[in-house]
Amino acid sequence: MTDLVLSEDRGPVRHVVLNRPEKRNAFHDELVLATGAALRAAADDPDVRCVVVRGNGPMFSSGMDLGALAALAAAPERLRTFRRACLEAWNLAEEMPKPVICQVQGACIGGALELALACDFRVLAADAIVGLPETRIGLIPDVGGSSRLPQVVGLGRAKELIMTGKLIGAEEAERIGLANRVAPAEGLDDTVEAFAGELLACSPTAVALAKRVMDASARPALSTTLELEVVAQERCAASADFAEGVSAFREKRQPQF
Repeated sequence: MTDLVLSEDRGPVRHVVLNRPEKRNAFHDELVLATGAALRAAADDPDVRCVVVRGNGPMFSSGMDLGALAALAAAPERLRTFRRACLEAWNLAEEMPKPVICQVQGACIGGALELALACDFRVLAADAIVGLPETRIGLIPDVGGSSRLPQVVGLGRAKELIMTGKLIGAEEAERIGLANRVAPAEGLDDTVEAFAGELLACSPTAVALAKRVMDASARPALSTTLELEVVAQERCAASADFAEGVSAFREKRQPQF
């Protein structure tokens, strides 16, 4: 069986690679758990000083697997269990003392962008698109997106992106502060490697402590807002809007809210 997540060491830089390209690296239960295990291993390895999260194939990730979303529509009581696994995995990117770069090619949508927001930095290919379209199917971003995006791009921009569910290109993402850097698609690997090199040139102790202080300053109430996310999502998941949104998505039509 093919490993769902690959780990590649390039000197002191650990690449954590989503490896479900035939499904556009969409997250189901197994990929979520494998991602968490790979991030935990990177965090615990003393030889790793920087982590890069990327996707195998033409797309970083299309977000949550449609089958997983459909299962939640049928059994919304499973929401907290599925969400807990996602948060435990995604939060590792933020909590580990090492800098984490998310390398995005193709698209980074929904829950995948929530993983990217838990990383310290986002480097996008110039032709990449990103967004949180959950409201289009009757949900909200509930694995950190609603909590983290406002601190990255500001409240007004975050409201616009989440409440309209629109997707944006790399240039706009950089303009509003969602992307740290944008590179030509063929130069994405080199740009990420150079960025990692800049981080490695600094004291690992100072980098780790600076990350901890800034994250605590930017998100002092993260645990509270993450709980608010799931309470809101439970209401969404039990609503007729979500059932209609999933049906419309499957049937490739506009939902009738």
